[in-house]
Amino acid sequence: MMHVSTKKWLFTKISSAVLIPLMIWFLLNFVSILKKDQIELLQFLTSQPSKLVLSVFLVIFFFFFSLTISEIFEDYLSNNKIKNVANKLLYFFAITFPLITIFSIHNL
Repeated sequence: MMHVSTKKWLFTKISSAVLIPLMIWFLLNFVSILKKDQIELLQFLTSQPSKLVLSVFLVIFFFFFSLTISEIFEDYLSNNKIKNVANKLLYFFAITFPLITIFSIHNL
């Protein structure tokens, strides 16, 4: 059976590898819609491929974010109670923010 820290390391590496093409997609699209008006932005966000890819990007981004920040908590917080509260708040926000954002995008 794999150790917890090994699983976290493996999930961090896998999610970072998946984030590379998603980040390239996001940056290319962000640059292309940067100078467009609100209607064109809404058209981009409401098109089906964009909704799906952006949703996947957000979920994986927040997953990666929570894993890396929790490692910082493990390394730099010595008080276990504070560390546990910080990790629980981190995971709460890492689940809540993408869900709210995805829900908002899908209701455009």
